Amino acid sequence: MEHFPDSTRYLCLGTFRKSGVLVPTPVWFAPHQGCLYAFSAGDAGKVKRLRNSSRVRVAPCDWRGGLAGAWTDATASLVTDAAERKAAFGALRSKYGWQMWVVDVSAWLGRKIDRRAVIRIELPG
Repeated sequence: MEHFPDSTRYLCLGTFRKSGVLVPTPVWFAPHQGCLYAFSAGDAGKVKRLRNSSRVRVAPCDWRGGLAGAWTDATASLVTDAAERKAAFGALRSKYGWQMWVVDVSAWLGRKIDRRAVIRIELPG
C-alpha cells in the first residue's frame, strides 16, 4: 500500500459512467488485509456505477478531491459478506476514531446505518 501511507486521510475514488467518463469522489478509506475499504450511502452514484463496472482509478487526495498523487488503476467491488463488512468498518473506526463515531451515530439516527455500502478496492500487484 505504498501509494497510500497511513497519513493519507482521503482517497479519490474514480468510478466510470457507462459512457466511459471518470467521476472522481473523495472518500475515507482504511487498509485491511491487503485491500483498501471505503463506504458510502447505498444509493450513491458511485455505488450504482460500481454495480455496472468494477474498473476504478484511485489517488490520494485532500477532502475536496484535489489530487495529492498519481492515479492508479484498480478493481473495486461491493462487499456483501457480514464478517468482511464488520472488519472493514472496524478498520475505518480504527483510522478515523471519533470522526467515524460521529458518522456512525448520524447514520444510526437517520436509520441508514444498515443501508451503507462497503467498497473493497484491490490494487494491482
